[in-house]
Amino acid sequence: MFLRNIKGDKVIWAVVFLLSIVSFLAVYSSTGTLAYRYQGGNTEYYMFKHGLILFFGLVLMYLAHRVKYTYYSRIFQIALYIAVPLLFITLFFGLNLNEAKRVLPLPFGLTFQTSDLAKITLIIYLARMLTKKQGEIHDFKSAFVPLMFPVLIVTGLILWDNFSTAALLFTTSLVLIFIGRVKFTYILGMLGIGLVLLAIVITVLYNLPDRHQGRFGTWKNRITDYVDGTKGDNYQIEQAKIAIATGGIVGKMPGNSTQRNFLPQPYSDFIYAIIIEEYGLVGGILIVLLYLILLFRAVKIISKAPGTFGSFLTIGVAFSLVFQAMINMGVSVGLLPVTGQPLPLVSMGGTSIWFTSLAIGIILSVSKELDKKETDDTDVTVLTAHA
Repeated sequence: MFLRNIKGDKVIWAVVFLLSIVSFLAVYSSTGTLAYRYQGGNTEYYMFKHGLILFFGLVLMYLAHRVKYTYYSRIFQIALYIAVPLLFITLFFGLNLNEAKRVLPLPFGLTFQTSDLAKITLIIYLARMLTKKQGEIHDFKSAFVPLMFPVLIVTGLILWDNFSTAALLFTTSLVLIFIGRVKFTYILGMLGIGLVLLAIVITVLYNLPDRHQGRFGTWKNRITDYVDGTKGDNYQIEQAKIAIATGGIVGKMPGNSTQRNFLPQPYSDFIYAIIIEEYGLVGGILIVLLYLILLFRAVKIISKAPGTFGSFLTIGVAFSLVFQAMINMGVSVGLLPVTGQPLPLVSMGGTSIWFTSLAIGIILSVSKELDKKETDDTDVTVLTAHA
């Protein structure tokens, strides 16, 4: 009965199912040290906690895919007016973790990362505005300004304490705006202005005493460590590379990782390295393919989407998820500096998994309407043939 109520792209559902299994196994394997440090050696604690989070994520995905995707246009227009104040509150009153205020405290020891809400809200807002502005999309004042103003506000509020998320969201927004047929010269101009402003901010902060640099000091150290490859955060990269190198072709098999005891954040930022160590090159390639399949299915959906909003919505959300996944995996294999981006639907987390589930549920909602349209067209064809 339940399976009959699951609609939408079955391939995407399969990708979600496989990523959830990998997530459950990898998180359970990589939280051993965490369990001995905080839970008296109770390794099942994090397994059950993460399993519960994954379960609620799947429930949220199911509920989201049952809602007609056009309703999200109005829902997330209202959500934008909630997300921006929450970002302000987080900036000044959020929990200070690792010199950054990214989360608000919740009951039962949980936290809420407001940037997760802001990301999906901004993408859906842009999809809505691009749909409404198609008739005047080449006009700077009436189209480009209303599109870019909230992008600058949201990414600016996220920037100070979470540079990588702000950069990811800003890039995703520009890609979506470009797909929405906004003049490329406007986009280049905004990109140029953004780079100049960022350069000014970096110059000012760079010349401040270290004690006043705040989060910028962390950015600077990470980039410096990545370039010279000799100290600091390079320790994380070195341990990740050891995990990848010892994984070989087929890996050490589930639960046999050794680098989980040395690698910081093996259950989050560097979970991809643990996956390769335990499942080998084969497992690593499979994870990459799963995300690429998700993007491919999204592109297939937008090629047949029943409306412009559905197309913008699907590609914006899918690109954001896959782009984030590629950044996480790029960090794990040493191609990028340490960013702190989780692997979507795989890394341990609460709001990250739930908002990822919501995002995929929205994609499935669009594909569900596409399936419904194809079924209706088939029924009309059959009735016409019998007439």
